[in-house]
Amino acid sequence: MKNKISIHNLSFSYNGKGNQLKNINLNIHSGEVIVLTGSSGSGKSSLTKVINGLIPYFFEGELNGKIFINNKPLNDVPSWQRGKIIGNVFQDPRSQFFANEVAGEIAFACENYGYSHHEICEHVNSSAREMKIEKLLNNSIHSLSYGMRQKVAIASAKAIDPEIYVMDEPSANLDISSTYILGNIIKDLKSQGKTIIIAEHRLYYLMDIADRFLLIQNGRIIHEFSEKQMINLNNKDIYSFGLRSPDLYQIQYKERNSISFDNIALKVRNLCKTFKNMYALNNLNFICRTGEVIAIIGPNGSGKSTLGRILAGLLKENSGEIFLFDYKSKRKDRLSKVWYIPQDLDSQLFGENLLDELITGSAKTEERIKRAEQILSELELTAFEKQHPSTLSGGQKQRLALGVALMHDAPIIILDEPTSGLDGKNMRNVSNLIRKLANIGHTILVITHDAECALACCERAIRLENGNITDNFKITSSNLLLEKIGY
Repeated sequence: MKNKISIHNLSFSYNGKGNQLKNINLNIHSGEVIVLTGSSGSGKSSLTKVINGLIPYFFEGELNGKIFINNKPLNDVPSWQRGKIIGNVFQDPRSQFFANEVAGEIAFACENYGYSHHEICEHVNSSAREMKIEKLLNNSIHSLSYGMRQKVAIASAKAIDPEIYVMDEPSANLDISSTYILGNIIKDLKSQGKTIIIAEHRLYYLMDIADRFLLIQNGRIIHEFSEKQMINLNNKDIYSFGLRSPDLYQIQYKERNSISFDNIALKVRNLCKTFKNMYALNNLNFICRTGEVIAIIGPNGSGKSTLGRILAGLLKENSGEIFLFDYKSKRKDRLSKVWYIPQDLDSQLFGENLLDELITGSAKTEERIKRAEQILSELELTAFEKQHPSTLSGGQKQRLALGVALMHDAPIIILDEPTSGLDGKNMRNVSNLIRKLANIGHTILVITHDAECALACCERAIRLENGNITDNFKITSSNLLLEKIGY
């Protein structure tokens, strides 16, 4: 079988900060689908950046070894040509956008390569249709949810019809239906003979697509698994490797012991929100009790984040009532009692270091500093106290954001996609922390597409679709939750 990509004795370090990749040797055949998996920071993304040429031409550092594309040294391939051979889908789609509206973004690469107007229209409409975003072509990218933006990024890469696709956590912000659409697109690309490299934590949707799963730890490829070998891994191995489950139906739901939910912490009555005369939320009614952990589930664009922001007082409702602990609550009242942790954590971290982050916005009294140090200890972040928050891993940032909520004594905490892009170990750590906070009396709403997270920490789920509550149910098994989510 012909090698599409060959890597020999490859090592890389970011400006002398220790090797991020160590002695990588890898042959990827034409038409293969290769999944790179492993814990966060293991080197998966760095390897994808070597393959697509971003390392060392954009991300500077010391690169040793050789990489060949189509038997030609990669450094002999000019950047404009690499862009046509290799299509990229990044974890944060905003980092690759150039246009303001969806159609312009999908068309951008085609325009750069001199496609005719007819060809551009054909490629844009075809890509949008396959991603089921044709109705969004005239929309502003900035008005879209994270999941919808990821669909645009995938459509943009597909529009130039490259030979090789490099995808970094492409499913991180997608709902269940969109994840399987992505899986079908990858399967279709494979049938066309495309070569696809995917750095991914979520494995379940790739089990009948991938040819090989490469486990990366500390910058090295330490194991290679076939689909059969991966699906047969036991829980001990999955946990020790920091992986997510390759089969969600095998996850055992663990009910919390001896928990009674007596007091109502939050009551929502006839809540409505419109944007440009379109209902984002339509007549919502539900209650949440003290100590509950509730999953807010539903497709991309169904109103989940809008609901979270309204409950936290960050966005004003058009009509309806919200009660906190039996008292009708105005928007300003909710700002101090309901803490919303957004999906984009970097937009909410302001401190110079972790301790500073926890006490920013309040007097730096000895009592506050001691409380902050105690919280860092409880969250197992003391070792990183002097680091800048932006240098933390995704799981560490989530714990720090929860620490800020604890510093403000917020009885109700809303987390928006808290495990998006997290490996199995960090996902389980964050889920365990959420349950610990609930056990001491916090009411927690988890906005999520992540079934593993919901199974790990939630006991109830409220499902939204088109701004309406379509289901409100107690989780009793993985089968029930997956059926309701839409697997």
